Amino acid sequence: MSEKMILIAGGGIGGLSLALTLHQIGLRCIVFESATEMKPMGVGINIQPNAVRELFDLGLDAGTLDKVGLPAREWALVGLNGNDIHAEPRGLEAGYRWPQYAVHRGEFHMLLYRQVIERLGADAVRLGTRVTGYAPGEDGDVRVTLTQVDGSTGSARGALLIGADGIHSAVRAQMHPDQPPIHWGGVLMWRGTVRDRPIRTGSSFVGLGTHAHRMVIYPISHPGSDGLALINWIAEVTVDPGTGWQHKGWFKPARIDDFIHHFEGFRYDWLDVPAMLRRADIAYENPMIDRDPIPTWVDGPVALMGDAAHAMYPTGSNGASQAIVDARVIGAKLLEHGVGPEALAAYDAQLCAPISELVLRNRGAGPFGMLNIVDDRCGGVFEDIETVFPAEERAAFMAGYKTAAGFSVDRLNAAPSLIAPGARIGPD
Repeated sequence: MSEKMILIAGGGIGGLSLALTLHQIGLRCIVFESATEMKPMGVGINIQPNAVRELFDLGLDAGTLDKVGLPAREWALVGLNGNDIHAEPRGLEAGYRWPQYAVHRGEFHMLLYRQVIERLGADAVRLGTRVTGYAPGEDGDVRVTLTQVDGSTGSARGALLIGADGIHSAVRAQMHPDQPPIHWGGVLMWRGTVRDRPIRTGSSFVGLGTHAHRMVIYPISHPGSDGLALINWIAEVTVDPGTGWQHKGWFKPARIDDFIHHFEGFRYDWLDVPAMLRRADIAYENPMIDRDPIPTWVDGPVALMGDAAHAMYPTGSNGASQAIVDARVIGAKLLEHGVGPEALAAYDAQLCAPISELVLRNRGAGPFGMLNIVDDRCGGVFEDIETVFPAEERAAFMAGYKTAAGFSVDRLNAAPSLIAPGARIGPD
């Protein structure tokens, strides 16, 4: 194994995926994570086939992922009166060679953490430690400043630093000190889970309503013997953003009564949204936020990845997926160029511009932009969608998004593996 140490700021989905990738190709790394304890947090996310492919290449098979979620079978948008706007199969049923997975974010995160500890050892993740700055070191390496949870400071030295420290990234703040503040466009989200019977196919992602007033619903567990599954739900309304986010905190507990009135009319013969919400296990409030794109994700031996590089609205269900892909592309470039700034520059050249465009596409509603079109044309209420938004137009809309997001079925199925089986960097 190479003696060159790679430092990773942040032990989220992206940082842990990178640690597993580096270990797979024979490189040493250490993850600095500000949390003092790893525990499952958050609710549901989707992992697209392009990222599931990479997880499979890391040795996380379907049986492993089934412990934290289930394969998605359908993606559907539904109008205000409960009629379908667009529905299509997903994952294997759409012709991909890999499934799409709907998972509990916290349980998936803990799965990655356990894998890192098992493969790399307990000392591979240093908890209660945050990277707060960096500076060029000797021989082209990098030195980082570390701040412990008790306020004490220290330092570390490595060949490279990868900032995977999220939307509030300290590494990004140093790299781009004049960046604008976090962007909020006025969308409020309430997120939670409920044990209920899955709708439609039994594993359907359903967006219901309009772009400014909608629900997103999908299961994140296989049904139990009682036929009930853990259902992830997101309730969204758009308000005047005014001068920005005025509340304290970004992800805080909420009461159902605080927002259920927005959705009292979402009652159909196949779903009663208010009744579902009143049975919820938990609920959280947070704004839908992202960051403006930046011209580069690299500064010599330092690179950004995941939300630190490209925090995006969750409208395309690809934030976590892109973080996983980032990790694998970094690994591929290290194999190609060696452990140094040249590899990071190649990673930046491949992903920064197209993923920055995706950030803006998601800000413009991503695939949920179809709800805008329907709302503009008929107010979200229709009997026959073909008279409002023909199938050919809908298919073209979705194809454009999938290509931009990197999971066009034909291109993904035909693409070679980012990291060939057995590829490793030998000792210097």
